[in-house]
Amino acid sequence: MFRTALRNVLAHKARLLMTLLAVVLGVAFVSGTFVFTDTVSKAMSDQSRKSYDGVAVSVTSYGTGRNEDGEKEGEPGIGQPTLDKIAKLDGVDSVSGRVSGFAGVADRSGKLIGTGWINQGANYAPVKDGKDPRYTFTQGAGPAKADQVALDKASAETGAYKVGDKIRVATNGPVKEYTLSGVFTTEDGAVNAGGSLVLFDAKVAQELYLVPGYYSELSVAAKSGADADTLLSAIKPMVGENARAETGAALAERNAKDIEQGMSGMKTGLLGFGFVALFVSVFLIYNTFTMLVAQRTKELALLRAVGATRGQVRKSVLSEALLVGLLASAIGLGLGVLLAVGLRSGMDAFGVKIPAGPLIISPTAVITALCVGVVITVLAAWLPARRTAKIPPVAAMGSAHLPQSTKGLVVLNSVGGTITALGAAMILWGSSKGGETGRWIIGGGAFFTLVGIAVLIPMLSRPLIALIRPLLERVFGVAGNLAARNAVRNPRRTGVTAGMLTIGLTLVTGLTVLGVTIGQAIDKSTTDNIKADYVLSMASGDSLDPTVLTALEKAPGVTAVSPQQSGYFIDGAKTYHSASGVNPATIDRLINLKVVSGSTASLAQGQVAVADKTAEKAGLSVGSTIDAMFGDGKKQTLKIGAVYEENELVSPYVMDARLIGAEEGAKPEIRQVFVKMDGGESKANEQKVIDALGDNPAIKIADKQDMRNEMGGVINLMLNLMYGLLGMALIIAVLGVVNTLAMSVFERTQEIGMLRAVGLDRGRVKNMIRLEAVVISLFGAVLGIGLGTFLAWALGRTFKASIPDYELVIPFDRIGVFLLLAGVVGVLAAMWPARSAARLNMLTAIKTE
Repeated sequence: MFRTALRNVLAHKARLLMTLLAVVLGVAFVSGTFVFTDTVSKAMSDQSRKSYDGVAVSVTSYGTGRNEDGEKEGEPGIGQPTLDKIAKLDGVDSVSGRVSGFAGVADRSGKLIGTGWINQGANYAPVKDGKDPRYTFTQGAGPAKADQVALDKASAETGAYKVGDKIRVATNGPVKEYTLSGVFTTEDGAVNAGGSLVLFDAKVAQELYLVPGYYSELSVAAKSGADADTLLSAIKPMVGENARAETGAALAERNAKDIEQGMSGMKTGLLGFGFVALFVSVFLIYNTFTMLVAQRTKELALLRAVGATRGQVRKSVLSEALLVGLLASAIGLGLGVLLAVGLRSGMDAFGVKIPAGPLIISPTAVITALCVGVVITVLAAWLPARRTAKIPPVAAMGSAHLPQSTKGLVVLNSVGGTITALGAAMILWGSSKGGETGRWIIGGGAFFTLVGIAVLIPMLSRPLIALIRPLLERVFGVAGNLAARNAVRNPRRTGVTAGMLTIGLTLVTGLTVLGVTIGQAIDKSTTDNIKADYVLSMASGDSLDPTVLTALEKAPGVTAVSPQQSGYFIDGAKTYHSASGVNPATIDRLINLKVVSGSTASLAQGQVAVADKTAEKAGLSVGSTIDAMFGDGKKQTLKIGAVYEENELVSPYVMDARLIGAEEGAKPEIRQVFVKMDGGESKANEQKVIDALGDNPAIKIADKQDMRNEMGGVINLMLNLMYGLLGMALIIAVLGVVNTLAMSVFERTQEIGMLRAVGLDRGRVKNMIRLEAVVISLFGAVLGIGLGTFLAWALGRTFKASIPDYELVIPFDRIGVFLLLAGVVGVLAAMWPARSAARLNMLTAIKTE
């Protein structure tokens, strides 16, 4: 029987090629994900370990903290005296202190080089040989004076800078001009991720990022023969509990584990899309083997007649599936490796530099690829094999295409209805529960609903397709009528085919509706609440320097300015509360705080405004008081002067920025600055703001449209990524439509010959097959769009509490595009089957049994 299976595989290469492609695509996605994430993880881990070569002990300061009473304790970092003591320990060769933060470099046109949030600045820390071992200089040397900096090679090339040039560098303060002293290469992760790295003189870096005389990290190098653990034991008591000391090897290992955990999230997400593609391929494999055994019904019946048992017939079909699965898995694994190599190169092309390293093809990737491909193929072929083995030989010899029994259909539809009802109930339950728990319940319900719908689709196909048959007949005549009838001639095969498109478009539609709805809600809540013409923020996401406020208040054309200063206070119950500090005199002209009770004018009197939901939860109202201690240690009794509708732009508590203060030795955390101009938004007014800030490349200036574009850009980027990842499932669905049409043509060979004989020309035969494909595709698309919209509605309800102004938005333009693409898919999939049907020899077809 195995030889029979092998012969059948070779005899039906064209049909099995579609199954092979479906499994290959799914396996390639899964194996490529393993290879890519393993390769990147290994390269980044090796780079991390390399960066700690020569580090025997690493010390990291926790900085200043607060005790249970909210009182400040601890030092801001590791002081120079501690560094000097460590340097005198036996076995210590050298100690270098590190301090770092944001630094952005402007190119020749004044634009920021690199990606804002990963642009870094640090101190140059030479050791005994006068060099810093973390950097290799290709030009010049490290900074030796306060007005000098060194720059990484990639950024220097981008800005066309060379040693001796003047470059403009922005930190969290005003832009300053420095002389470029050197250009270096480094294994620093920020640079490899597309950012820039600026090295300052140590004293300058301490003033910029910490406190003079303090470091945030120490790297201790050991003399030859010295033991790292012994040094660690000696250093720990010297740095106290306010710092973490560990060996360089332990730190490198910890970072490697963090990198691996970080990559696991990406791996899980990508594998999810791979398994969606494999899930869709199950339908194609099922249809393919149903088609193959239908072609060989008499042959298999003859085998039964000459002595083959049901088990042998079933094993013969499953052996074919096993051979196909093994071959597809092997090809898919190879394609997955190529996909991983392509992804790595693609990331380099987009400016995300992956450290050099070998390609990692782990045993897990190989075993998973082989197991997934074989198991999926064999499981999908099991039902057709089982059904074929149960057909009595005499019945099979008499009919090549046996219909399913009525009892079987009733059982199947009952099971499908039960699973669908269970899934729908879970979706409704999850939507009413809300939150993350609700979303997990909806996810489980979506799975059951998709499985149930896939089972019920054959039953749904007859009434739904019957609705459009009159339209097809009126528009396309006989070809349209025949196409609609043929689409429901074998409801099971039509349903399975449509099911592939349903699954793909359910996910695509759900993501689209949810993404567009959330995007519009965020856009509305942001822009409707902003009266300011411009909102300023740091490209790095850090806080703005207070000098920004001073500069803007003096700028021509500026009529109102207010910070959005982040802070906190601790109440009498030792509970922390976040707060926003604003300018009471101007805030009403810049932000739309919808007051429920009281007045925002009370802010100027030192009172506080509180969000309505926070007030309700805490039992606060206008006139209530709170005993508070702020971050700078100042204690004060706060009086509630206003209650406002919750607003995403500010914290639950809003007050005069002068109340919040700042930690001792630290600057206020000004996350945003709102600006109102005389004459509103215009290029001239924007230029006035730019000029007032000294053309600082690190400060983002956004008007309302910029904010809309940023929000929309993020949503569209995510949707396009999802479309690309789900594209593989849709490709497999196209192969499924081709398979179904090929089976339909095979079953109706004699009928097509008769139609040709009574006058149906080749053109109308082609139209009949094309229309059949379009009907099946649109049937699956309509179900998918409906189910996807339902899922988006349910998921949206779980976000509603956290997103103000949330209202379901159905993007009819995009849904129209999906329906159009589904029709195009049908036409393209019908090209080969339609051409084959039209070219059938009339007499030969009529004689076909």
